[in-house]
Amino acid sequence: MPDVERRLGNRPALSRCISVPVEAFAAENWGRVPLLSRAADLPEPFSDLFSSDAVDELVSARGLRTPFVRMAKEGTVLAPARYTSPGGFGAEVADQLNSEKVLAEFSGGSTLVLQGLHRTWAPLAEFTRQLISDVGHPCQVNAYVTPASSRGFDPHYDVHDVFVIQIDGEKRWTIHEPVHPDPLTTQPWTDHRQAVADRAALPPSLDETLRPGDVLYLPRGWLHSATALGGTSVHLTVGIAALTRFDIVEQLTAGSAKATELRRSLPLGLDLSNTEELRSIVETAIDDLTTHLRSASQATDIGDRLARSLREATRPEQLRPLATVDALAALDEWSEVSLRRGLDVRLSSDDETVSIRLPASTVTLPGQATDAVSFLLSGQPARAGALPGLDPASSLVVARRLVREGVVIVR
Repeated sequence: MPDVERRLGNRPALSRCISVPVEAFAAENWGRVPLLSRAADLPEPFSDLFSSDAVDELVSARGLRTPFVRMAKEGTVLAPARYTSPGGFGAEVADQLNSEKVLAEFSGGSTLVLQGLHRTWAPLAEFTRQLISDVGHPCQVNAYVTPASSRGFDPHYDVHDVFVIQIDGEKRWTIHEPVHPDPLTTQPWTDHRQAVADRAALPPSLDETLRPGDVLYLPRGWLHSATALGGTSVHLTVGIAALTRFDIVEQLTAGSAKATELRRSLPLGLDLSNTEELRSIVETAIDDLTTHLRSASQATDIGDRLARSLREATRPEQLRPLATVDALAALDEWSEVSLRRGLDVRLSSDDETVSIRLPASTVTLPGQATDAVSFLLSGQPARAGALPGLDPASSLVVARRLVREGVVIVR
């Protein structure tokens, strides 16, 4: 357990969502069994992240468009035209959320789903970035707004783990064990529709009502349905697309293209119906693949590729163009700068230059800036005129260049 504690360390966003120590959650719940954490046992409420007022603002004032929003009633997804329309002169795009239509559908018992809130609501964007850092897997956030005594979706399972965070109102959750444990993204619940219905008809494993501040963790594959009680219910669903051993297998297979033997053509005139001939070829391919997979570099290569896919799935801290221009104009040697959180960035250098590789560009600086760039990319804040290895004037030039390129931000 001490090794686990050292590896996990402090996980501030994750710790907000669980009522047990992080190491206990990792050992007993993660990917295994649900965990219900009551508000009284959690470190703080979630009012800083979302609220009913936030829902009204998003619906009425933000010009949200599909697919950032959808509506459903008793398990059936509504046609977008029932809750969207053009926005009038100068905003004629037809798929904008229409607050009058939303009111009519919501009053009639439909659930409103606000999708991708980690992109459209700043507090959740920052929380999601931190949670991704905590759990090491891609995350996203939706909100489900359900009118009194309504059920939004039939019993089903998700292909990702979720934290359900109750924001307002009350919602009763009915949970059943999986019919298809640990489903992959290509294995939706509709592939097992009858088995899901049969299991949902049995007594549940968990039948609980969530109230504001409560959090329910559900591993992927666990069946669930929920019904709002009393007034309107608002809850967040934080989806975690857990990386799996199958992801490693896919990376291994993709990397096997480097093996010369595996790239060789099959025999001319091969009879694919000849089982014995084909078996011999398959066994040879397995032997060649095994030899390739035992390469000492596999763990490093796979780690690099999975880390890259995680970075690509994570939105970095948002840039504010006008504020950045103003900050550049006012930048002096006492200004504090630090790396843009969540930025996918890699460093390379030679005797002459140091290069910062970003997803869409590369920033190249003189080699004398290597120590300064390495320090900033470690995530530590620094004064713009006091970067390691540079005099104040050169330090300020480097800081200004990295702010302009969106690598660092003036704090």
